[in-house]
Amino acid sequence: MLPKRNPDEVLKARGADTRPDGRFEPYRREREDDGWDIPEEERLLRTDVVTETPRSIIARNSSPDVPFDRSINPYRGCEHGCIYCFARPSHSYLGLSPGLDFETKITAKPTAPALLEREIARPSYKVAPIALGTNTDPYQPVEARLAIMPGILRVLRDWNHPVTLVTRGRTVLRDLDLWAELAAKDQAAVGVSVTTLDADLARAMEPRAPTPAVRLRMIRDLSRAGVPVRVMVAPVIPVLTEPEIEAILTAAREAGATTASMIPIRLPYEVAPLFRDWLQRHRPGMAAHIMNRVQAMRGGRDNDPRFGHRFRAQGHEAQLALQRFRLARKRLGYPEGSAPLDCSKFGPPPRAGDQLSLF
Repeated sequence: MLPKRNPDEVLKARGADTRPDGRFEPYRREREDDGWDIPEEERLLRTDVVTETPRSIIARNSSPDVPFDRSINPYRGCEHGCIYCFARPSHSYLGLSPGLDFETKITAKPTAPALLEREIARPSYKVAPIALGTNTDPYQPVEARLAIMPGILRVLRDWNHPVTLVTRGRTVLRDLDLWAELAAKDQAAVGVSVTTLDADLARAMEPRAPTPAVRLRMIRDLSRAGVPVRVMVAPVIPVLTEPEIEAILTAAREAGATTASMIPIRLPYEVAPLFRDWLQRHRPGMAAHIMNRVQAMRGGRDNDPRFGHRFRAQGHEAQLALQRFRLARKRLGYPEGSAPLDCSKFGPPPRAGDQLSLF
């Protein structure tokens, strides 16, 4: 059960409504009016950004659920505030709430470009595509001001290092020239997440993310610049967004998307109660139906955390949704896979005074 919300805070364009304690906290806090509180002036809850200086920037993983073994996340937390975000529990490791803290207390890593160059310059480094945006969006609103991503992309460009991106942030278009340079060498691919084409639903569910129309424009502009774009129909939420599978694929294809993928919603430990609360606040008449369908896809639970199962769904209805996706993908001319990125050119950039090659 979620705690009561703070009545003194004014929430504007936020996904969560409260601050439930993280799973690792030794105590649980609950607001209770005992009649002795002094009334406080209401205040607008704003985003707080702090900086971090990590010792390394490339994170490694061996999960069978994802197609990459290394990633970079320039930010902890995400101001987009998507209520279903599977990354929310990561704030618990910082002693913060996966609720409002996740979308209002952001940690930035401005030294990421320098750390990246230091790590890929090591003689022991073995090149493989680096994934960006695997936990939180590197093009969330604060990136427009801090501009960490251009530095990362310049390092990758100079070293001819392949990179992939998952985003829904419009600031990616600011760096269009860098993405185009990498794509011209077959070293970049971008995935744009489109959850729904309903602007009102998107506003409630992903309050500070760009509208569906803007995301389709992102696909169009990236594609016209020569960047391969994958539309990610994700997450697919039964009853709520599932009916839009074919419409999203069609709109993205018309905008220039070259590949497509679909991921059913997953609700890790702390995310499930937040999502249930959101349903009661925004879609109360559909809440029980949606959660029944979610559990039908996850073996009767809100989530299946097993490796190899986290991004997959089970059951007849899940298989029907997947079949619909595959049929629409084939009808619209999407290929089943995407071309591999080129790792063969990786190497240190030339420096002043270096001996030039004869060939």
